Amino acid sequence: MKALVALILLVQLPVHKAIPAAPPAPLGCDDPESEAAAEVAVSYINAHSHHGYKFVLNRIENIRVLPQGLNNDIIFLELDLLETACHILSPTPLPNCTVRSFTEHAVEGDCDVKLQKLDGKLSVLASKCHSHADLCAACSVRDVLSTTFKTDSREDVLQLCPDCPLLASLNNTEVLTTVTAALSDHNSKTTDAYLRLLEIGRAKIQYHPAHTVSVEFAVAATNCSAKEAKDNVEACQLLPDDQSNFGFCTATMVTRPSQDLRVDCQLYGHQPGVTYSQAGQDTSAGLVPSVVQGFTNHNLRLSHNNPFASESSSSEFPSSVLSAKSVAKRAAAKVAQHDKVPRPVGFAPLLPPPCPGKIRHFKI
Repeated sequence: MKALVALILLVQLPVHKAIPAAPPAPLGCDDPESEAAAEVAVSYINAHSHHGYKFVLNRIENIRVLPQGLNNDIIFLELDLLETACHILSPTPLPNCTVRSFTEHAVEGDCDVKLQKLDGKLSVLASKCHSHADLCAACSVRDVLSTTFKTDSREDVLQLCPDCPLLASLNNTEVLTTVTAALSDHNSKTTDAYLRLLEIGRAKIQYHPAHTVSVEFAVAATNCSAKEAKDNVEACQLLPDDQSNFGFCTATMVTRPSQDLRVDCQLYGHQPGVTYSQAGQDTSAGLVPSVVQGFTNHNLRLSHNNPFASESSSSEFPSSVLSAKSVAKRAAAKVAQHDKVPRPVGFAPLLPPPCPGKIRHFKI
């Protein structure tokens, strides 16, 4: 009988269902985990680019995490990058590279990167970056719409700095003349290896108070000394990969009111594993010829998929992720507008959205 009473009382007790654990809070763009993923992504982008300059992180625009299982997440990042003064072949560590200032026509880029975090280790599955200079004199509407790297507009720079030189097309006649004269001048004076041009990186022309052309270009040592090249320059070939020696030159030519040429070339020394992709060779970062027709900066067309990515971690970018930047910007603008509305004393303002993140350098 006692057992029956106990059973009846037990049945009548209220049933308490287990409360499911709350899902983890979404990552903010400035969270340490987001910044760690961005660091891996930027390093990957620079490692897979073989032309132009290194880029640094300016802001994390958006992050989305899709759990795949125990200790297995897929992370989608949308990043704003800024161009530095370090050529992609330079051994200078990225933290030591100077970011191009606004008055130097800073180049900004938007990159979509897909990563996997498996057992705490981050790896890039896919990335999509495009570059374009909006000062291009030979651009079509399609060019402008299909790329997302951009430079400051000519008007913006002149408004801030009326006397600053402006970017010139890499195939500008004055630019090509200056590069040719600078390299010839260096080779005629050096006692070291004869240098050949790899690519023109940047060029600027200033018209007042003096007519000045400033250029930056990448070079490589050949198997000839400069003296040997005078006798038979056609025999001078670039050194093989296991002996390669890349470098970088800057030059300024003044043509009016007086003439002057100043050249500075520095070789980096051999860097094991560092190669340069000549035009005609396929690379995962896309091909960019030594002289780019009509453009003022190298077009970073980086699109790379990891061939070993599993089906569950497909390298495809969902459309919701690709369009996240505009959504995030609208959200930020809405919050900013909300804060402008007069509020009663003691009113607690809305917390800023977790994305986009902070600007590390400056906004273009």
